[in-house]
Amino acid sequence: MEVRIAENAGFCFGVKRAMKMAWDELENKEDDDIYSLGPLIHNKQAVDKYKEKGLVEIDSLDKIPNDSKLIIRSHGVGKNVYTDSESKNMDIIDTTCPFVKKIHDIVKEFSSKGYRIIVIGNANHPEIIGINGWCDNEAIVINSEEEIDNNLFDPCDKYCVVSQTTANLEFFDKIVNMLKEKINNLTVKNTICFATKERQLSAIDLANEVDCMVVIGGKHSSNTQKLVNICKGIVPTFSIETKEELDKDILDGFKIAGVTAGASTPDWIIDEVIKYLKEI
Repeated sequence: MEVRIAENAGFCFGVKRAMKMAWDELENKEDDDIYSLGPLIHNKQAVDKYKEKGLVEIDSLDKIPNDSKLIIRSHGVGKNVYTDSESKNMDIIDTTCPFVKKIHDIVKEFSSKGYRIIVIGNANHPEIIGINGWCDNEAIVINSEEEIDNNLFDPCDKYCVVSQTTANLEFFDKIVNMLKEKINNLTVKNTICFATKERQLSAIDLANEVDCMVVIGGKHSSNTQKLVNICKGIVPTFSIETKEELDKDILDGFKIAGVTAGASTPDWIIDEVIKYLKEI
């Protein structure tokens, strides 16, 4: 099988930065445990390597002893986490992606100026939960066209709209245009990170050149699933986390396979998939 790889695939800057910072801490750790509030990134295979190295993953600050070392993951957290961790005298290693941190600053600034905040994205995603925490958890979160109709927008209010960094660019533009029809005073901040835009565009380009696409990444990874949906609209697409999920009998029917990967997918997993496909 001929295998072609998307020009932009795999670890983005923010994920590389977070993983390096966390690994450095684990390399230099002494006897005390190092904790992370939730998984560092949305890739089980990569995170498991860090757990083997000694990282303890927890879901609440209440489960961490005072004076502990805490890694804030790449998705970022709300303001209350910093406040609460300070009260417990924790040593913070903040690996929040700089692009996510920028959204926190925007939300904090416009919220303080009396703007109501609208966030385009999945309300249950940790990045959105963290963003919402910088406007007292009062943001309006929109993840579908229907949700716009379900919200009443006050014509006298000022609104500022931001986006999850991994949102689909076409979807973002569509939602913004719909909001403009309902809101008179709307400030738009396109906070989709450039790596997401590049990854989506290169996936589209590649999908138009091949017989099928293989998208590698975590099932809970927002940016990976966006790639899956984009590619599905063009060619048959297979969403996998590792090569073990590929079905050789199905793939035998294709001559050229395209490969792309989400921002949290390590190179070694991508390499294994490519090697497997080439052997078919």
